[in-house]
Amino acid sequence: MHPLIYAARPLVLDFLATIVFLVLVALKVDAAIAAGVAIAIGVAQVAILKVINRPVAPLQWLGLALVLVFGTASLLTHDMRFLMVKPTIIYLLVGAFMLQRGWMLRYLPPIAAGHGEDVMVVFGYVWAGLMFVSGIANAVVAVAFTAHWVVFMAIFPTASKVALFALQYLTMRTVVRRRIIAAREVPEGAVA
Repeated sequence: MHPLIYAARPLVLDFLATIVFLVLVALKVDAAIAAGVAIAIGVAQVAILKVINRPVAPLQWLGLALVLVFGTASLLTHDMRFLMVKPTIIYLLVGAFMLQRGWMLRYLPPIAAGHGEDVMVVFGYVWAGLMFVSGIANAVVAVAFTAHWVVFMAIFPTASKVALFALQYLTMRTVVRRRIIAAREVPEGAVA
């Protein structure tokens, strides 16, 4: 499997329900339908993992909790302002979770084991910072620039995450490759 796909797959699966919800809202699907579909996907993912005796990652539990809580709130309130501020709450919660040291290590491909853990830990904190910045930016746009919120949500969250993902991927690939080559060049028995 290509390392880029290997790295992206678990993250997409962890937040699949949330991604589906945001895509449906962006496509102007009724908020109640979008929330219902996202809740069903989130519950189904966890149920499938439980049935096949696979562990449910903490980030996946968080994704399910976010979809259940905020999806249910969307169903109950039908309030557009709540829908606009909701991403701020989600970003801040996800950012707080991402402050856990080493949370990204499960996304490290096997070839990088022993060569890139320290860099992945740093990127975990960088991702947390991006979540906090995204949450604050969303709140500012939702409150002060309400008319531009849909455009902001269509561009900033995706563009910033794709840019950081690309930066992380290229950095990790370069660092791990260099460390593997350096480890091969050290003669056996020599102290590196």
